[in-house]
Amino acid sequence: MRLTRRTLLSAAGAATLPLPLVAHAQAAWPSRQIRLVVPFAPGGTTDLVARILANHLQEQLRQTVVVENRPGAGAALGSQLVADAAPDGYTLVVSNAASHAVAPALSRHVRYDPAHGFSHIALIATTSLAAVVTPQWEVTSIEDLLRVARVAPGGLDFAAAGVCTSGHLVGLRLAQRTGITLNHIPYRGSGPALNDLIAGNPRRMFDSLASSIGHLRSGSLRAIAVMERSRSTFLPDVPTIAEQGFPDLTSNSWFGISGPRGVPDATVARLNAEVRTALRNPDLRRRFRDLTADIPDTSPEEYAAFVDRERQIVADLVRTANITVPD
Repeated sequence: MRLTRRTLLSAAGAATLPLPLVAHAQAAWPSRQIRLVVPFAPGGTTDLVARILANHLQEQLRQTVVVENRPGAGAALGSQLVADAAPDGYTLVVSNAASHAVAPALSRHVRYDPAHGFSHIALIATTSLAAVVTPQWEVTSIEDLLRVARVAPGGLDFAAAGVCTSGHLVGLRLAQRTGITLNHIPYRGSGPALNDLIAGNPRRMFDSLASSIGHLRSGSLRAIAVMERSRSTFLPDVPTIAEQGFPDLTSNSWFGISGPRGVPDATVARLNAEVRTALRNPDLRRRFRDLTADIPDTSPEEYAAFVDRERQIVADLVRTANITVPD
């Protein structure tokens, strides 16, 4: 081995440092680019939330945060990629209701444990779901939708952001609850589904307000129900699903940040602190509110407990209602 004067001096300098400082110098986080995986296609709610947060984290951490879209399998494909990644804090996922509650409950192909197979960092946003339709369609309420579905040959098609997503599940629940036939048309995210919906095929969709609110405000789409018990401050004139006689069909979407299981505690704590700092930023809060998102404030422990609770709620629902989806 050839030793240069610079190499010898560097080694001598490192040797004079206390061992903890040498380890810190070698393992300081973040020292390189961070990958934030979005398990949906570009343009949907999860993607928009991720990109807004990534921009702020990038400024705070002084490191590049790359948003990488990995859609497929109802958000399970991108989530599995992160579950299998090295637990070093450089590969993260936007964990969400679809990937960490719905998909594990409905699909036997999901290999990760949504509650314990990840290092959960923080809950970053929640947003309501809505039943949205094309404005040319004569349906203006859930009762109208049921009336049309009961006489439609073969039932009605409806879109959702993907298989096993919250929009897919609430459509299945409505069909099971009322005895109508609703045929799910899966998409690789809200963006592509909304494009087809605006074009008039299909004419109905269960979607997050975060991705559909702009189209609702412009009049290119119309909401016939918000899937909550209380009216949304963003759509105060739209009745809730509970008001229309189905309080058991309430549903919303949530989004958080998670890494592979085993991310060092110090890195989890740093990430949580940076995310919570970003969520207090006035610009981020304004942009999240533009997406109809409510902004929580959680510790890693609180978010981990939240994910476990949501997972169990959906699993119990799927089991008791005997909800299944084709493989």
